Amino acid sequence: MATWANHELTRIERAEELRISPLLSDGTPRDPLPIWVVREGDDLYVRSFRGSAGAWYRAARSTREGRIRSGGVVKDVTFVGVTDAEVNDRIDAAYRAKYSRYGARYVDPLLAARDTTLKLVPVG
Repeated sequence: MATWANHELTRIERAEELRISPLLSDGTPRDPLPIWVVREGDDLYVRSFRGSAGAWYRAARSTREGRIRSGGVVKDVTFVGVTDAEVNDRIDAAYRAKYSRYGARYVDPLLAARDTTLKLVPVG
């Protein structure tokens, strides 16, 4: 399994947003959508602000493949669901630390959407 280079992790971690383009069922990429991304250790994670109803999330769960752009990094990724409670606790903390300046109105929906946590695994 491929891993992130440290410079990629740092650039994406420092970026405010990530543009995500999951593949659709016909293999074409969805139009890029800006979302929030957090780093936990040597991994990157995203969640759906709209929960499981989010269109990008449904595409990502279905095809498990896509492309991300953030901080000057462009990478094909595999989306891996995360159900581990301890990992999700750390991701909650990462969202609070990185985005708390936007207030509960924006952060709380992401904290409530733990069941949509996806790990971004680089391809190649």
